[in-house]
Amino acid sequence: MTRIFHLVSAFLAIILPTLLPSVAAGQGKKTKRPPNVIIIYADDMGYADCGCFGAKKIKTPHLDRMAKRGVRFTSFYVAQAVCSASRAALMTGKYSNRAGVLGALGPAAKGGLARHHFTIAEMLKALGYATSMIGKWHLGHSEGFLPTQRGFDEYYGLPYSNDMWPKHPTAKFPDLPLISGTKKITLNPDQSALTTDYTDRAVKFIKKNKNQPFFLYLAHTMPHVPLFVSARQKGKSAGGLYGDVIEELDWSVGQIMAALKANGLEEDTLVIFTSDNGPWLSYGNHGGSAGLLREGKGTAWEGGVRVPFIASWPGHLPADKTQKEPAMTIDLLPTIARITGAKLPAGKLDGKDIRPLLFCEPNAKSPHDAYFFYWGKELHGVRAGPWKLYFPRTYRTMAGQKPGKDGRPGLYKNVKAGLELFNLDDDLGERANIAARNPDVVRRLETLAERMRADLGDTLKKK
Repeated sequence: MTRIFHLVSAFLAIILPTLLPSVAAGQGKKTKRPPNVIIIYADDMGYADCGCFGAKKIKTPHLDRMAKRGVRFTSFYVAQAVCSASRAALMTGKYSNRAGVLGALGPAAKGGLARHHFTIAEMLKALGYATSMIGKWHLGHSEGFLPTQRGFDEYYGLPYSNDMWPKHPTAKFPDLPLISGTKKITLNPDQSALTTDYTDRAVKFIKKNKNQPFFLYLAHTMPHVPLFVSARQKGKSAGGLYGDVIEELDWSVGQIMAALKANGLEEDTLVIFTSDNGPWLSYGNHGGSAGLLREGKGTAWEGGVRVPFIASWPGHLPADKTQKEPAMTIDLLPTIARITGAKLPAGKLDGKDIRPLLFCEPNAKSPHDAYFFYWGKELHGVRAGPWKLYFPRTYRTMAGQKPGKDGRPGLYKNVKAGLELFNLDDDLGERANIAARNPDVVRRLETLAERMRADLGDTLKKK
């Protein structure tokens, strides 16, 4: 009997991993292999910058089609409304503060995302995935911090923001390197070619790896200022140069989808499109729109942290669905782990498996009691259900200010605010502070905030 038990155990140890991806997904058709995963990450794209999220002058047929064939989240968040912090949370499944990356890392930064914070790429590479990162990394550009040292087989792109170059209108930066692997291949590249270049490389990666599972992280440089677009797209959008740039990103999405279809990979590939934060409002006509949402990049207001999110996986995800429950980039790593059968990284994760939301299961609810919104090390807000509570703080705004034009920024002003509560179901634009009328809700959210402060700290509380 003992020998039979060991033989059966050995057999299960061999066969179960091959079945795990189908079992782990728990929804849709069974997959013959772990699914491919593509994350397309725009830079500073506002909530209302694509058609299926309300854009009027900007045409995004490929993103709109992706939403028709998949799921659109209308309450999807980033952990912090700024470049590096947002990307750290996406890659690790942890709040930016836990991942140890805040703000936007510049050319003078010596560090980046520490090695003990495992990335989605490292998690999937351990499962045998081919992995590629194309575009803006922004999690460290010095030795030990580049994508090929953080789980990606290959890397091509800019190590930080495209405005960190000698031609910046208000600051002087060193030459901006375009990197392949760990090598600088050129300085101050022609940025009008970047979206096309990134897209062509993504398509080649898909074709090269069509016979094995792969993870592609395509982090576009655009529409972060300065804006650049190819001659093919220039002047075509009714939304001006900014519209041209967004429409070229939409073209890129179309190329990715066409490559999947041409290689017979549509039903084998989960594709996610989202943005790293809301629009950079001080740049006026060179910045995007948050629509009805309040404020933009650099704030914990909805316009800063709520971003467009579309997921497509034909034959698995339902088509033409809208998910209103809140979710966040920190949830992608654990969700992808469950879908692919990958082993979760050791240590504490903040994200949770949101497959029931992604697959739009009946009555599915967020697995979180609350989401927390830090700005740097200051806890500015907390959302639980429809309620969002803000703590006394200072934030930046363009309200009453003259926005910039044609690539030059306007000046923000700083505003002090008190304790504020909003019901986002009734007041999406966060206009009516109802804290005084809902003391029980305030106390409940404050209790949740105290729990997070005990975990991640809060320098705002000490002021």
